Amino acid sequence: MSRALIECVPNFSEGRNPEVIAMITKPISESPGVELLDVDMGYDFNRTVVTMVGDPEAVLQAVIECTSIAVELIDMREHTGEHARMGAVDVVPFIPLSGSSMEDCVKLSERYAEVVSEQFGLPVYLYAEAARDEQRVRLPDIRKGEYEGMEKKMSSDAWTPDYGPTTFPPTMGVTATGARQILIAYNVNLNTDDKKIANSIASKIRTSGALVRDDNGDKVLGKDGKALRTPGKFQSLQAAGWMFDEDTAQVSMNLLDHSTTGLHDVTEAIRIEAENLGYSVTGSELVGLVPLDAMLSAGSKYHGYSNNVNELDLVNFAISGLSLNEFGEFDPQTSIIEWAISGGE
Repeated sequence: MSRALIECVPNFSEGRNPEVIAMITKPISESPGVELLDVDMGYDFNRTVVTMVGDPEAVLQAVIECTSIAVELIDMREHTGEHARMGAVDVVPFIPLSGSSMEDCVKLSERYAEVVSEQFGLPVYLYAEAARDEQRVRLPDIRKGEYEGMEKKMSSDAWTPDYGPTTFPPTMGVTATGARQILIAYNVNLNTDDKKIANSIASKIRTSGALVRDDNGDKVLGKDGKALRTPGKFQSLQAAGWMFDEDTAQVSMNLLDHSTTGLHDVTEAIRIEAENLGYSVTGSELVGLVPLDAMLSAGSKYHGYSNNVNELDLVNFAISGLSLNEFGEFDPQTSIIEWAISGGE
């Protein structure tokens, strides 16, 4: 029987101070049952995405310790950044790998929420597979209003936290935790400094699509009073326009199911949409790690589905086709989950 492994990808609202992130991630490095696979700091986002893999119990204890440090060192009253956020420990997803199930990860997220809410007074929402309310399944719905609007949001009965206090703690904000399948965080950069271009492209490809507006630019409401939307091109895709730096806009995405909507699919769609607007793709980046299957699928599409190509060659075709080396070397040995887990099964 294979050893039980889970992945945990906590996002911390600090991406500019390496010393703070080193202290937050120290419990992971010191845990014998956990491997720290990636620490992705984003200066403009002012956010760090941490990827760890290991024994479920060891991972749970490590991320609780990371949380205790983060809520002490990060003061959300002083936080600014491009990425949407609502708390010092913004989101803590648990992802089943070998020998573990989604149910196992739901239980881990509930235990995490119980501990951090009791020990640190942290309000916690359960999302994704752990959600207890339909309107809390999607993380963007929970995060809507962001840190600045969360105090008012929490005061309504509809948004009482699943765990912890019902009053808003201004220094730490709130946290979401849950269980989900492997999510690929993927960004495609454009040769423009206009975020509106990236937003326009994002609205055309994401599952939720774009708001329908009238001639005055106002939202059009349906009979149920909700805003009408034009569906986007792809399923299982979240996307928004952000700034990579002051000169580069990017389409920032979460691929929620890469077997439904893959890296190649979104990349080529963005290239087409950008060209239609008179712009072009200048490169792409993966935030955190990516499953091998996703890279092999992209490599197969760029290569032409040949059966006589080994895994490494297909990965190289994917790196080239997706332009992953344009802003720095993409190392598949440390960026692909299965290859990064030393001694993994």
